[in-house]
Amino acid sequence: MTRSEAREQAFIVLFEKIFDEESSISEIIENAQEAELIKINGFARTLLLKIEDNLDKIDDSIENNVRGWAVQRLPKVSLAILRLAIGEMMFIEEVPVGVSVNEAVELTKKYGTEDDASYVNGVLGAIAKTL
Repeated sequence: MTRSEAREQAFIVLFEKIFDEESSISEIIENAQEAELIKINGFARTLLLKIEDNLDKIDDSIENNVRGWAVQRLPKVSLAILRLAIGEMMFIEEVPVGVSVNEAVELTKKYGTEDDASYVNGVLGAIAKTL
């Protein structure tokens, strides 16, 4: 599995987490793997657990960099992708920030709209300047 594929699987878990606030990331992963809906490799698992452990910090970063939106009002696809990318940018040191931003924009183009992709790129660009 490539890192791009691992990110996509991690995005799916984070998207599910938005709608299932009661379950932990580990529980969502376990349930999805048992149902053979996704495969999670070590990179995706590490990334997801770091995001779960630092979700408040990640959401604060989003809140401080979105213009005209509250985190709760962001499109769910964009929110999950922002959480994924910011978690990677902040907590996975071996991945260059530019790679995280590019991968996030590509995921947004696939699952969101062109306007969403532009918005995600802008938010991540602003956050990248603070890291």
